[in-house]
Amino acid sequence: MPVACYAKQIAIIIDDIGNHQRDLAFLSLPGQLTYAVLPHTPFSQHFAYHAAKQNKEIILHIPMQALNGKALGPGALTLDMPKWQLQRTLGHALASLPHVKGVNNHMGSALTQYDEPMKWTMEVLKKRSLYFLDSRTTPYSQAQKMANLYGVDNIARHVFLDNELQFEQLQSQLVALKAIAQDQGYAIGIAHPYPETQQFLLQALQDLAAEGFELVPLSTLLESKHIRLVALQQTKSKKQ
Repeated sequence: MPVACYAKQIAIIIDDIGNHQRDLAFLSLPGQLTYAVLPHTPFSQHFAYHAAKQNKEIILHIPMQALNGKALGPGALTLDMPKWQLQRTLGHALASLPHVKGVNNHMGSALTQYDEPMKWTMEVLKKRSLYFLDSRTTPYSQAQKMANLYGVDNIARHVFLDNELQFEQLQSQLVALKAIAQDQGYAIGIAHPYPETQQFLLQALQDLAAEGFELVPLSTLLESKHIRLVALQQTKSKKQ
């Protein structure tokens, strides 16, 4: 398939889904968003059920130990866990959300820096044919390296859209995301279920198509990842 078919695609993941009933409102946003659902939270299964009915893509947003020591919530993976406990905890979280296509990390700036827990995580994902999105909460993450080692499809976040909730900041982050998509053919943004984010995306997502961008589920980017890499290398070779 020609690489042009994949031009300027954007995937936006809404993290931290499951703690509030208001999260359900994000299912009404236009386009093919991907939703990262926290395990064992009050509305996780309810959200996943309705997302599946609407053919929306969902992934498991698994809590992982952070450097800042923040509370992780239920289903968390921590550095003091032996292999059997980490894999059992991850398995229980996946069993609670049977419709997921992949996994990404909630926090995890500590855990993702270590090879062993990332190996154990990728063993589970490989057996279940799930992909991994590295939220890149640390520049020292070993997650993608271990995913490649175990043959797990993987990709990484480019931009956090709503670390600041003022309209100007949201707009600036979206502009940065679109610039990346313009440059390399795709981009991945992560946002959160804040009311300000919902209001911003309601219009912004409608504008993407008019600007020549295609909003796609995250799995679509993973399917075309290898084709993109080859095409990018060929383009760079021609420019040299």
